Order: sequence, then C-alpha cells, then structure tokens
Amino acid sequence: MRIAVAVVACGLACSSSTSKPAPDTTSQDAQNMIEEGRQTFRHETFGDEDFWGGTLKLHQAIEGSAHGGVGSGVSPVTALSVGLKVDVDVLPQNVKDGITNKTLNLNDPATTLALLDLDAVVGVKGFSNGQGGLNTVGITCAFCHSTVDDSFAPGIGHRRDGWPNRDLNVGAIVNLSPDLSSVATLLGVPESAVRTVLQSWGPGKFDAELFMDRKTSNPNTGQSAATLIPAAYGLAGVNLHTYTGWGSVTYWNAFVANLEMHGKGTFFDPRLNDATQFPVAAQAGFGNVRSTTDLVSPKLPALHFYQLALLAPKPPDGSFDAAAATRGQAVFNGAGKCSVCHVPPTYTEPGWNMHSPSELKIDSFQSDRAPDKKYRTTPLRGLWAHAKGGFYHDGRYATLPEVVTHYDTDMALGLTPAQKSDLVEYLKSL
Repeated sequence: MRIAVAVVACGLACSSSTSKPAPDTTSQDAQNMIEEGRQTFRHETFGDEDFWGGTLKLHQAIEGSAHGGVGSGVSPVTALSVGLKVDVDVLPQNVKDGITNKTLNLNDPATTLALLDLDAVVGVKGFSNGQGGLNTVGITCAFCHSTVDDSFAPGIGHRRDGWPNRDLNVGAIVNLSPDLSSVATLLGVPESAVRTVLQSWGPGKFDAELFMDRKTSNPNTGQSAATLIPAAYGLAGVNLHTYTGWGSVTYWNAFVANLEMHGKGTFFDPRLNDATQFPVAAQAGFGNVRSTTDLVSPKLPALHFYQLALLAPKPPDGSFDAAAATRGQAVFNGAGKCSVCHVPPTYTEPGWNMHSPSELKIDSFQSDRAPDKKYRTTPLRGLWAHAKGGFYHDGRYATLPEVVTHYDTDMALGLTPAQKSDLVEYLKSL
C-alpha cells in the first residue's frame, strides 16, 4: 500500500512539474475574426457581381461607350455627387498628387475605372477586363454602411466603417443600370415605374421592403417608403436590428446579402411565405433561398463579430454644451422618461426591444411592413454621427429638438423649454 501511494505521489509530482497549461488563444482568435470580418465587410461581394453586372449591366453605365459600355460613363465627379466615397489609404502618391494639383481629370470615366482597379471606391468592386474596361461590378456591405472622414478632400478620406452613408443616393446609382427589366419583372410593374420609384428615394435612403411587398410610399405622410440607412456601429449588446426589428444583426446580414445584394447563399425565413403581407417575396420564394454554391453563410460569423466590435463614435470636442448635457441626463432619466426604453449603457432595452406604433405615437406604415409589426427602440450612442437626413426611420424629424418636442407633446411630459434644450445637449453627447 505504501509503495502504491508513493508511486501515485511521484506520478502526480512529476506530472505537475513537467506539464504546461494549454495556451489561451482567445485574444488572438478574436483578433483573427475581427480581421476576417473587416475584410468581408469592406471587400466581399458574395458573388453579387452576377446580378449587378451580369443582370443589371451596371458596369456598362460606369464604363461609358468610350470604354466598351453605354452612355457617357461615370466620372469621379459624378460618383462623388451621388455619395460614393474614395479610400485615401489605398491611393498611390501620384494619384493623390494628381488630385491635389488638379492634373488628374476627375471628369473622365477612365479615372473612375482606374480607381476601381485600385479598389479605392468604398463598397464597390470592379472586375477589370484587362483592356481598360470592366467585365462586371459588385457591391459590399461597405457600400451603404461606411463613409470616409473627408480628410483629403470632400468624399475622399480614411474609412469610417459602420457609419451610415447618408450622402449615398442608392436609387440614383441603381437607376444608372441600362437594364432594370429583371427588377420590373420581380415587382410586376413597367420598368419606367421602377425608375420613378428609385428616383424618389433620395440621398441616404433605401427601401429593402419594396422587394417584399411592392409598397412605394407612406400614405400617412406622402413620403417615399424608403428608410434612412442605419448605423452599423454600437450594436454590441443590442438584441434586434433594423428600425422594425426583423431579426438579429446576423439575421439581417444574411437577409441583405442574399435578398438585397443578390449574393449566392442560403437564407431561410418562412415568415416571408405570407402572401398577404409579403406578396413579392412569397411569389419569388425568398423565404427559402438555396444557392448551389454558398458564398454567404461561411462569412456570417466573422462579419457579425466585426460589426459588434465597431463602437459608436464619441462626439467631437465642443460639439455640445457639457454643463447642459449633465442637466439633460437628469431629464433623460427623470421627467423625460427616456431611460424607461433607452436603457443605459446600450440605450435600448435588454431583451425584446420592440414597441407598438401607438406607444411611439406615430403611424404604423413602416412597422406593418415587418413580421412583428412593431418598431425597435433605437440605440442612441453615436446619434450625432448619423444626424444627416433626420431622425426616426424615415427622417420625419429633421432635428433633435423636433424629436424631443414630439415626445413632450404627444406623451404630455410637460417639459419646460430649458429641460428640452438640456435634453437635446445630452443626446448630442452620447
């Protein structure tokens, strides 16, 4: 017995002195996922070039007839005017010098083609034909959900991933396509009607639900049915995504990659089989999409991880009155009753962060287009960075004071002018 105990003791001692704990790779694994997700967010088309180039022939409009396409082509000046952005960090010095000293012709579509060859146009990926033109063109997540800091020139600067591009006129860009017959067929309307709707969206807006329900305008406001492009930052800890809470962040990534970008992947949501609520989606079979080659699903985990790592940007120094913001915080948590729904620090509700239109004191048009028929409590951090275009899902309130007045009036809060002013400063500080 003593021998056995001694052997066991020796074995334990030897084991403890020679074995090493397994290395903790969590931090490195997380960094690897962030880098993979960043690459996906910025550069992955999911094979959607077969739609944007192959079907809509958008690349031909970009090229222009002088480079094998159609029409006058898209110059950098035109591209910037519809909200496209240029990543200064990939521009070689001679190009930057040419922009600065104005020797580079920004009115020539050939310059746009050169920028696409450099992968410098944020969210747009050109596939060169090797002869100065394009074989096709695709888009990435960054097309709508990135902008630049304008540090080099207006529309040219360092990337700001997750920021909504409220300058981007998606409708005008898609309307450049020489062939929208496939979209017209999907919606069951003339191609001219498709172009009219696209032109009605305006900068910073997109209507994802149009391709589900065929609705084009809000009868309550007379405005286009398109909604503002939302921020893709500050989503860590937030449950449902989008203004009307269709699903989680990764759900919406799959939805957009497959159904809006027209990538090649897998998407399943039987709610879209409801022909009454989603007549277009039900007829097209959007509730169960299965591509032979799935280019979307393998990219979703890292893409999700990267987006959750995008923190809301802090407001610039001097952009709000700090003393007033401190007073406004007391209003936010007290008389304004804001924190009942916008719970710090995520400024939305932990759990099922959805509300009926009557609770928000607004019409139900946009919520009725979503499966749950409700509105999500929007996270408020970084609010200042997506003020362009207005607030709420459709920009119906142009300024924060208008938002505060809406709640004060329709919810009978009885705030004083000073309280409302202080509350605005607090919102600007988030």
